[in-house]
Amino acid sequence: MDILNNKKTPNKKAPNNKNKNQSPKNAPMNLFSKITNAILIIIFVSILYSLIFTGGSKPQQISISQLANDVSTGLVKSIDVQGDDLTITYNATGTATSSASTTAAEPITKTTKKEEGVALTQTLFNYKVPEDALSKVNITIESDTGFSYWFMNLAPFLIPLIFIGIFIWIIMRQMRGTGVQAMSFGQSKARIILPTDKKQRITFADVAGAKEAKEELTEVVDFLKNPKKFLDIGAKIPKGILLMGAPGTGKTLLARAVAGEAGVAFFSISGSEFVEMFVGVGASRVRDLFKMAKNTAPAIIFIDEIDAVGRVRGGGMGGGNDEREQTLNQILVEMDGFEPNEKVIVMAATNRPDVLDPALLRPGRFDRRVVIDLPDRDDREAILKVHSKEKPFAEDVNLRTIAERTPGFSGADLYSLMNEGAILAAREGRQKVSQFDLIRSIEKVLMGPERKSHILSTKEKEITAYHEAGHALVSSVLPFADPVHKISIIARGRAGGYTLHLPFEDKKLQSKKEFMDDIAVSLGGYVTEKMVFGDITTGPSNDLQVSTALARDMVTKYGMSEKMGPIALEGEGGRAMFGRGVDDKEYSDKVNAEIDAEVSAIMNGNMKRAEEIVKDHRKALDAIAKRLIEKETIEREEFEQILLANGIMPKKKDEVKI
Repeated sequence: MDILNNKKTPNKKAPNNKNKNQSPKNAPMNLFSKITNAILIIIFVSILYSLIFTGGSKPQQISISQLANDVSTGLVKSIDVQGDDLTITYNATGTATSSASTTAAEPITKTTKKEEGVALTQTLFNYKVPEDALSKVNITIESDTGFSYWFMNLAPFLIPLIFIGIFIWIIMRQMRGTGVQAMSFGQSKARIILPTDKKQRITFADVAGAKEAKEELTEVVDFLKNPKKFLDIGAKIPKGILLMGAPGTGKTLLARAVAGEAGVAFFSISGSEFVEMFVGVGASRVRDLFKMAKNTAPAIIFIDEIDAVGRVRGGGMGGGNDEREQTLNQILVEMDGFEPNEKVIVMAATNRPDVLDPALLRPGRFDRRVVIDLPDRDDREAILKVHSKEKPFAEDVNLRTIAERTPGFSGADLYSLMNEGAILAAREGRQKVSQFDLIRSIEKVLMGPERKSHILSTKEKEITAYHEAGHALVSSVLPFADPVHKISIIARGRAGGYTLHLPFEDKKLQSKKEFMDDIAVSLGGYVTEKMVFGDITTGPSNDLQVSTALARDMVTKYGMSEKMGPIALEGEGGRAMFGRGVDDKEYSDKVNAEIDAEVSAIMNGNMKRAEEIVKDHRKALDAIAKRLIEKETIEREEFEQILLANGIMPKKKDEVKI
């Protein structure tokens, strides 16, 4: 059972895979399917060709001696000579001979071949055919020329060759689609957005919030539009601009907006797309990318997730290899190679600036760093308005309220929220999105969908209700804890129940007192289960993990331990600090034991605070749990009524302690 507060860590946005190729897993089956289809087509065409060129009844073939006999007896009307082939037409009124097997009812056509290099008349004279009988036969000689002659003779050879060629072309095309084109390894895979592409153009007007970041980037826009103004006074625009911020805060969107505002070409590529299995491919792609950008100048090169290739070299972090380091070296060389008036600017984005190589961050490279924070309340409202342009809203929708209930949400989270709200409305057959849809979508983005099939037994439902009631009660009594907005024992995601805490105002700083109250609130469910049922379940496991990690951070990062003093023993990423390995640490085993003891003291002290609150307000605890068992969900207004009925004053906005 998880407890929710405003310190939300957004999930990393999934990279936009734009590769349209088939996956390696399905490529063999698709290739086999295409080969099979090609073979079936060839067989079908071959059968059709056979029917066309060999269809119908074939004329009877006779010997040359039979022809001489039929001419002598006057049965032959005409003979067509085409090369060595003879086509004989018999008289319709003639009398059939036994050898010819003809009828007197209709003309009959037969074929034969004459001797090569000998005239037909000479052959017939050799067979003792009388001249008067031969003179009655109409002999026509056709020349072996013309398109039809050559087509009929070459078609049996050309048509199979054409279909074999088509078959080979299909196979080669499929092989290229599966990524076996080795000759193109060194070419850049950057996506290009030209200034003439109005459909994909984005400006600062399309990016809500991030006011300070947009002000910093306005200088870049001015330089790209009018570089002479800067160069005349001796100013040089930064060659590299590093966008830093949490996932989903709009770093890529801002980079595209700079290109859109300046009206220049935008080359976009991910850091991971430089790295291949062959050493040197990444460096080749870097050279190709910068060459294209210089030829298209003015232009912007944007490298997303640059930490994929820009990590500290030689530190053992990120699985350092020759290919990645060569790619990074080539990027450094290309940035140093810019001329002062070169109108190409490199922009990069990362949410891990602490792991980047110092050579990337020195003056002359990425020396302009723009921090993009999570949006505040006003920015969240503006972002919600941007994402609601194409959505029909009901009259009760209040985006200000939604912005107040989403502290810690990034721009990507807000987009997902609006989309989930529209999906909920469409699923229920409504034409407009209501406020209730947006409220539900907040919880879906935070916790996941409701698990309606997860039915608790009567005992489990009671334990869950008391667990969440303990969180809510402790949070309502402690002065520095965030107020409760909702309590539910309906399973969502991995949580069997949840208590939603939201601050009245957005916070940039957290105090030691606030951290201590947060730990006590996290232990409220653990304490309640132990006190009410005399036993502990697996429900508080996540609460214990979160609170223990927070207590350790207080001791090792924030200097909030009086015993340890004002010293930072760990970096933002834990023990992997300043390029050291994961198992390395900067302190002795004795200090490590002192840290463990201090963390344990913080946890035990706050557990006692939670126990005292639950004991002193047991009636309120039972009332909250009873209502949860009945309704499964309690909203803020109803929860505050229960508190007032049990002598606890709910927190008000003007009473928030700092």
